[in-house]
Amino acid sequence: MADQVIPVYVFLGFLDSGKTTFITPLVMGTDFTENEKTLLILTEEGEVEYNVEGVRKQNVAVEVIDDEEDFNDFTLMQLAEKHRPTQVVIEYNGMWLIETLNRAISEPWQIYQVVTTVDARTFDVYAKNMSQLMMQHISNAGMVIFNRCTDELVTALRARNLKMLNRRCDMYLEYENGRSDIYDDGTPPFDLSQPVLEIPDEDYGVWYVDAMDHPENYDGKELAFLGMIAQSDRFPKDCCAIGRFAMVCCAEDTTFLGVLLRGKQTRPLATRQWVRVRAKVKLERNRFYRGKGPMLDVIEVTPAEVPENELIYF
Repeated sequence: MADQVIPVYVFLGFLDSGKTTFITPLVMGTDFTENEKTLLILTEEGEVEYNVEGVRKQNVAVEVIDDEEDFNDFTLMQLAEKHRPTQVVIEYNGMWLIETLNRAISEPWQIYQVVTTVDARTFDVYAKNMSQLMMQHISNAGMVIFNRCTDELVTALRARNLKMLNRRCDMYLEYENGRSDIYDDGTPPFDLSQPVLEIPDEDYGVWYVDAMDHPENYDGKELAFLGMIAQSDRFPKDCCAIGRFAMVCCAEDTTFLGVLLRGKQTRPLATRQWVRVRAKVKLERNRFYRGKGPMLDVIEVTPAEVPENELIYF
């Protein structure tokens, strides 16, 4: 039994983002706590408080860690010895580094799920002023819940193209009236009725994410956009990559968002050369995409000037 894995459920989010509201029915209900010894670790105090006596009746022990320096493997080992939990729930301080959490968790504890709660009303403020922390909350989560939504806030959130931060996670929108929706509803972000889809520079990232998640939206479609070339021996014959560098939240998070461009016209193109391309999309299975993805067959490609803003942002 000593080697048995102890699942850890982590809840991320800034103060008053709704973590406690989300966790309370979990630890107060029998579906999660039945036949389990649950350790609930709190690292901050919000407006909503737990009914300590109530959770104890569900065989839930509550511990508080106030200082980030005390959130370490030694402290967690002591709590493990004290309570002998079979599962652990951590309400993690939104101002603490994710690295601190990852360093502290060690065997037999193992992170099973990370849930991030976000107050849609304050998301923009945190994204602008604490972008690195906010983006870590989203990029490390398996589930993100935007609560206290309105139709206006949902439109703004979807326009931010947040799936780019973490395409593997599930994102949900919880409205103030109790209605729920998924973040990515599959609706194309562009008017696909036009003969040639002209992708504006600032919307390349929006197109890229949708093309990766819903490539069927663009199968057989003609596109035109400005991009940078990348050449590699790993690409199929007569293929290069074309795309843009994107900055998610800081310079360390800059990454190239590229798709395959096919045609003999690609041979003389040089890496980091800027071109304007018109191409027709064909949905194909390719190892570059580790599955099906958009292959762009060149119709026309012409050299272009470096744009004023080389990076795109999310």
